[in-house]
Amino acid sequence: MAKMAASMVENGEDAFRKIFKLYRRRNPPPDLSDVIDFSKGGPSDKIVPAKLDLAAVSDVDAARVGLKPVKDWRACGLQGYPGFIFISNPFLLGSQPSWVRHCLKTYPQKPNVCNLDMHMSPSETQDIWGKSVHSLSRPPSGKSEPKTLLEKLRWVTLGYHYNWDTKTYSANHYTPFPADLHLLSLQITAACGFPGFNAEAGILNYYRSDSSLGIHVDESELDHSRPLLSFSFGQSAIFLLGGVCRQDPPIAMYMHSGDMMVMSGQSRLLYHAVPRILPAPQGLTALEKEGCAPASSLQDDSVVEPVSEEDWAVCSRYIQSSRVNVTVRQVLGPGQSFPETPSSQQRMDAGQTVGYHDGAAGGDSGKRKRSSSCDSADTVKT
Repeated sequence: MAKMAASMVENGEDAFRKIFKLYRRRNPPPDLSDVIDFSKGGPSDKIVPAKLDLAAVSDVDAARVGLKPVKDWRACGLQGYPGFIFISNPFLLGSQPSWVRHCLKTYPQKPNVCNLDMHMSPSETQDIWGKSVHSLSRPPSGKSEPKTLLEKLRWVTLGYHYNWDTKTYSANHYTPFPADLHLLSLQITAACGFPGFNAEAGILNYYRSDSSLGIHVDESELDHSRPLLSFSFGQSAIFLLGGVCRQDPPIAMYMHSGDMMVMSGQSRLLYHAVPRILPAPQGLTALEKEGCAPASSLQDDSVVEPVSEEDWAVCSRYIQSSRVNVTVRQVLGPGQSFPETPSSQQRMDAGQTVGYHDGAAGGDSGKRKRSSSCDSADTVKT
């Protein structure tokens, strides 16, 4: 892999794009032996320990959002990527299902915005879960069936709603950020050395087995000194992390259900992509093994809630072939405000947004100027 990347750079080719296409290739399938698996430790010459602030988050506060005590987290960095932190599934057993249900049932609700709003009326997208639950509660028939709205979901935006057309946020396109997700993000970032993180915008991406995410950089936020937080549920993915330009060959790693990444400092503005979704290890995600068992020792003020068998039947059916990624970011720094822009740029143009989303080619989005959103569905191709 290293020799191939070096050859690409010498020939003036885009090393990142070539490696993206390699991992996305279906026939013949790529060699995955070089992909780092943090859950197994991986090669010691690439993986380095990451220092966490054990005193920043109490065990009680961690448990409140479904996380293990910080001292029990397995946090690592990568040699040559300062500011990049990878945390292997820090969730308490039984707490992931609650967050999955939020991603599928709660966060797609109005007033939040989703891709279906671009070509459907508000009444049609008012209750995506309710309109999908009957079909997804039944065992697969083996016959071809119309996709439910939940299966057509590709992205949801929270807080400051990202404008896929202008690649910007604006003050006049905002809805309250979910308090539970804000609290989860606050605890994770505090443990990683970023106290006072203010979760202001979120993007949820919904990946099917053939989805991918093109090469891009997250730079739409006005304050790049605050970290970018990303975590996923369901099936696994290959994540590529490159450098400050596309000539820098990326490093490949697995991202399994419950895993988290924090991109900060020198790693905050690096190119990255997701070329491939893969079945979870042993064909079962940690979620499927957990089922709808109640989260261990739930506190009275916990934001993690037990998941009913009926709800879990729908969630389980969905994640057996899909992956949900959540990215959370702070848009504004202390004292910052949005620049004055013409009102026409602050409106979401539904037609242009659909064209941008549907027209994005997996692995080719980086040809546009540095595009935005870590695991963002503007470049997801399905």
